[in-house]
Amino acid sequence: MERTHLPLIPEPILRRHHVLENHDNRFRTNVRLLQAFWRTGRELRIGRHTAADGTKRLLGSRISNTAGRAGGNFMSAEIARLVYREHTYREPWSNYDEQRLWTNLLSSQPLVFNAFGPLRLDPTLATAMLRAICPDLADATADAVLFEHSPGRGVAELTGDHTAWDVAITYTREGGARGIVAIEVKYSESGWEPVKELRSRYAELMPATGLFLDPTAPELRRAPIQQLMREHVLLQATIARGDYAEGRFIVIAPQLNRPMQSACRRYAAQLAEPAEGKAGFGVVTLEAFMAAMRKVGDEAYSDALFDRYIDWSQIDDAIEESFLASLAE
Repeated sequence: MERTHLPLIPEPILRRHHVLENHDNRFRTNVRLLQAFWRTGRELRIGRHTAADGTKRLLGSRISNTAGRAGGNFMSAEIARLVYREHTYREPWSNYDEQRLWTNLLSSQPLVFNAFGPLRLDPTLATAMLRAICPDLADATADAVLFEHSPGRGVAELTGDHTAWDVAITYTREGGARGIVAIEVKYSESGWEPVKELRSRYAELMPATGLFLDPTAPELRRAPIQQLMREHVLLQATIARGDYAEGRFIVIAPQLNRPMQSACRRYAAQLAEPAEGKAGFGVVTLEAFMAAMRKVGDEAYSDALFDRYIDWSQIDDAIEESFLASLAE
C-alpha cells in the first residue's frame, strides 16, 4: 500500500536518539531521526547544538566538527573530495553555510552534493539522468553540472541580487540549441523559512517575464513561494539575455514533505500557461530522482542514498521495537 503520511514518533524514541526538537513538524521529525540512524550506522561522532544563550546539547542529526572536516556528511570519499574542490573554487559571492554543509546531516546542502555529485563526476550519467528526469530532452547531452550556480550575482540586467540555484545542468540538443535545467533541492524545509526582502528590480522584471497570471500578486512575494519565484524569474531573465535558447526550473523534494509539496502547488497555480521562450516549471519527487538514478546509474550508491534520506521502513522498525519493548516491561 502506498504510504500517504509519516508517523508521530513516540517521544522516548526521539529522546533516545537526541532528536526531540519541539519546533519540528511531523516530516522534519521523521527525517531528523533518519539522519540520526545514518550517523549511528556510520559510527560518526555526534555533534552539538549551541543555543542562543550559549548552552550546548547533543543533537543526533549533527556530526562533530572533526567528523565534518573529515567529510563525514557525504556518501563517499569521492563525493567529499568533490565538495572540497567545489567549496574552494566556488563562484564569486556564492553563499555556503559552513555548519550546514559540513556537520548538519539534515541540511539540503549536503544532499545536493550527495545526489548530484555522481553526475558531476560522470558526464555519461549526467546525460542519462537529465533525460530520465526530463523525458522530453531525449535528444539532449549534458554539458556541465554546476553547484550553487548563478549566471550573474548582483547583475542589474538579471535580478540584481544574489539569488542562485542549488544545482544546474546545462545541455545541448541535437540541433545545437543550448538549454539549462535549474534545480532547487528541498529535504526537510517547509517553504515557510524567513524570506528575503525583494529588490526594486523585481517590480519591473516580474511582469516582463510573462511567467505569471498576475505578477503583482502579493503571494508571490512572501512565504512559502517567494524563493521559487525568485529562482524562476532569474532563469527567465537569463534566457531573455540570450544565455540559453530554453530552460526549465525544477524543484526536487520528498513526496511526503507535504508542506513543501503544497508550496510547489501554490506556486504552480500562479503561473501563466506555458509558452515558447518561457522557462517551464516542474516538480520531481526525491523518490523519483533516486529511482531514476538506480535505473541508469550505480545501484549500490542509489540504494545507500535511499537508505539515508527516505527509507521510512527504518522508522517503522524503531516504532515496532519500542512498542514490543514496552509490552515486555
